[in-house]
Amino acid sequence: MPIEPFNWRCPHCQSSQTVTDSNYDRRNIRFVVGDTRDGVVGMDSSAIACQNPDCNRISVDVSLGRIHTWGDGTFRALTGEKPFFTGPLFPKGTAKPQPNYIPAPIVEDYEEACAIVADSPKAAATLVRRCIQGMIRDFAGIAKATLNLEIDALKKALDDGTADRSISPETVEAIDHVRKIGNIGAHMEKDINVIVPVDPDEAQQLIALAELLFDEWYVARHNRQSRLSEIAMLAAAKEEARKPALPAASSGSAEG
Repeated sequence: MPIEPFNWRCPHCQSSQTVTDSNYDRRNIRFVVGDTRDGVVGMDSSAIACQNPDCNRISVDVSLGRIHTWGDGTFRALTGEKPFFTGPLFPKGTAKPQPNYIPAPIVEDYEEACAIVADSPKAAATLVRRCIQGMIRDFAGIAKATLNLEIDALKKALDDGTADRSISPETVEAIDHVRKIGNIGAHMEKDINVIVPVDPDEAQQLIALAELLFDEWYVARHNRQSRLSEIAMLAAAKEEARKPALPAASSGSAEG
């Protein structure tokens, strides 16, 4: 049965596109393993191929749980019960691609946090707190005993006018907003190696903060430096073009 086209963003390349029958497939699977305490179990899976030619990767989501069966051998997965598992199978997590000029250890912490946030929000929160601390230390050059003290020092640097120009008041305000949500404020004061209780929504807020800092700090600075470099190169080329041409050297030989 044809699907109704729908809008979708590829988790690999973040390209927005419309999904149609040509790049979408959905399958229901019944596991025939005999009687189990979990009843009759099946899996509902869907796959989408990215239409961006520079990406063209597959994304798979699954839902695993009890299913209904009928006498003719057909079945429907899943029932109205809560699935045993539902979420992305590949790629795991929702990490957005980050440019290579952001330090690799910072990006690795972010990507791992995105990969495990559904299974272990508190471990994800610990990783993303370390990611945020790494950015403050690398980008802003601020290192203190705790992440909370580093954020306070960042605010002071902004007030003093000594912070990098990519660090805007709105960015620091966003950090403060996130700190005030739920228990995140208390989490910020903990050592980044200490795992503390956190719910999935709070972990997602921390991930969103990391993504904001990637864009507002690293990407903004890189774009500004690239534009200024292009202007400098253009000015140098114009200056070179304005220089008077040197007279051509004489090719004749002097006679005695």
